[in-house]
Amino acid sequence: MIASSLILLLVLLGISIPVGAALGVLGLVLEPLYSMLPLSRAIGEVSWGTSNEFLLVAIPLFVMLGEILLRSGLAERMYNAMSMWLSWLPGGLMHANIGASALFAATSGSSVATAATVGTVAIPQIEKKGYNEPLFLGSLAAGGTLGILIPPSINLIIYGVLTNTSVPRLYLAGILPGLLTALLFIIAIVLACVARPAWGGERTRASWRQRLGSLVHLLPPLFIFLLVVGSIYAGLATPTEAAALGVVGALILAACTGRLTPAMLREVFEGTMKATAMIMLIVIGAAFLNFIMAGIGLTSALTNAISGLNVPPAIMLLILVLFYLVLGCFMETLSMMITTIPIVAPIMIGLGYDPVWLGIIIIILVETALITPPVGLNLFVVQSLRTHGSMNAVMIGSLPFVIMLLVMVGILSLAPGLALWLPGAFG
Repeated sequence: MIASSLILLLVLLGISIPVGAALGVLGLVLEPLYSMLPLSRAIGEVSWGTSNEFLLVAIPLFVMLGEILLRSGLAERMYNAMSMWLSWLPGGLMHANIGASALFAATSGSSVATAATVGTVAIPQIEKKGYNEPLFLGSLAAGGTLGILIPPSINLIIYGVLTNTSVPRLYLAGILPGLLTALLFIIAIVLACVARPAWGGERTRASWRQRLGSLVHLLPPLFIFLLVVGSIYAGLATPTEAAALGVVGALILAACTGRLTPAMLREVFEGTMKATAMIMLIVIGAAFLNFIMAGIGLTSALTNAISGLNVPPAIMLLILVLFYLVLGCFMETLSMMITTIPIVAPIMIGLGYDPVWLGIIIIILVETALITPPVGLNLFVVQSLRTHGSMNAVMIGSLPFVIMLLVMVGILSLAPGLALWLPGAFG
């Protein structure tokens, strides 16, 4: 039953059925095969119960926040400012890709929005400045992954909902690992460009006067971050309310730039509705599949199979890493989280792992899935921004960053306090 379900899911994904629909179809197929009860009749109740979760309201709000920053031109100004401060390093603007992604991640909560926003601004620089195309594209795809680790993060909200873990504590736990991951990405670029100087392209020169003058363009994302995250930890707002505050703050900033027009708002609303519809279809499809799996006993069979391995916690963690690396090659990240966390989290927490620390580990593994072929979502996002060239360049350029993400998992395994210190101090 387990093997046949996985094969059927891969077949559905392989014939290009949208992920959310594939999950729902799999549930409809499994129900008559393995259940004597008409479980599919509960699809309405499951859909309503899932979409009625208050925390999930934050998802369209964070998507809208990213859309406003993109359409208002604030993201482009932020990128140009980061390029003045970081492009002196070997690798030039590739460091601006990482820095701008980290800064934008602290406002948008979405990996796709981060990769698309920074990529739109950065990709024209590849030929203009003579950069190694695969590595440059890989830095954009990898930088986008920071959007789901550095708070505020949509995926951390999903993990919190699925495991009943405090979202504010998860947000605190993601700050230091997120910044260290960005630093590891920068180290990877430096190492590659020191080994092959020609890959680094032409560096952007800037005087200290220009750098100091550019700091004003870094204030808007910092303002949004303090507004969203600060309101949560000051006890003034829940994560959902904080997301709404972020949208209001972004609208005010857009108005200050003179970009707040009816046409811009229409584009923002369209982009938000498209992204939210895709996300919620996946959430509802995965929730229905989880309901069917529980009803036919597949969830308990999987749990018993994993628990029956009787291996030490460290070996189970290694199995978890390999599991997500393999699964990430075939499944979209959000659906992967929703279908696996209800099974994986209770087992790992039962072995003594802290649920907050586990959430950060799973998010980093999901980050890795975003840039591993053939279904790495950020790979497709970056490729869609190009006017020419094959997907192979993006895939090859992402490999050094995949290695750095696995290094980050190793660091957190050896030093869990890196994720748990801030929640313990302020949570």
